[in-house]
Amino acid sequence: MRPIDLAREHGLSAQAIRNYDDAGILPPTERSETGYRRYTPLHAQALRAFLALRGGHGHRQATDIMRSVNRGDTESAYRLIDAAHVALLAERGTRTEVATALGALSTTAPTAVRGGPLTVGELARRLGVHPATLRTWETQGILRPDRDRATGYREYGPDCVRDAEIARQLRQGGYPLSQVARFLESLRTAGGADALAAFLGSWQDRLTTRSRNLLAGAAQLDTYLTMLDRTQQGWPTT
Repeated sequence: MRPIDLAREHGLSAQAIRNYDDAGILPPTERSETGYRRYTPLHAQALRAFLALRGGHGHRQATDIMRSVNRGDTESAYRLIDAAHVALLAERGTRTEVATALGALSTTAPTAVRGGPLTVGELARRLGVHPATLRTWETQGILRPDRDRATGYREYGPDCVRDAEIARQLRQGGYPLSQVARFLESLRTAGGADALAAFLGSWQDRLTTRSRNLLAGAAQLDTYLTMLDRTQQGWPTT
């Protein structure tokens, strides 16, 4: 087969196939007497495996997996695949923690801050906590107070006060500081509790899609490994 023959199946260009070949994504390629590359069904399956793996692992890691397989280092390939599943599991856990924390919050909106920013003492009195607690929350990334340019003192504006009140609620619910920090970071990224609820839904969809992509990549890679074994044993591939 020619590069264009492999390319047509996936809507790629012949140059893309040559680039994948040069990158080690495809197994070693024979050339004709005139220098043209000759591809086989094994190369076609390697390409299918790479493109499927890319959906779940991303381009760089899919490339590393295929390179490892093609140089006979399947152990490294398996480690990369296992690491992707571990990372996905951890992300699922984080999403669950954030969703649980959102559900644990009181439906009562934080009281609006009147006047200028609060000092550390004022915010501590408002929440009924020790000022040292607020400093600890800051070191954990839960709070991000501004600083007065003249004095260097902490200043807690409306957003920071909201985060502090949410943190107090979550801490009263028994959540450790690390979970509170992750929740508030997600809340800031999403843009608020309502936006976060929609964000959590789309986050779950992304996790499901990635899981399916990882499965699809594993299936295509398994087929490729089977074909490689048959080739090394002298069996024909179809």
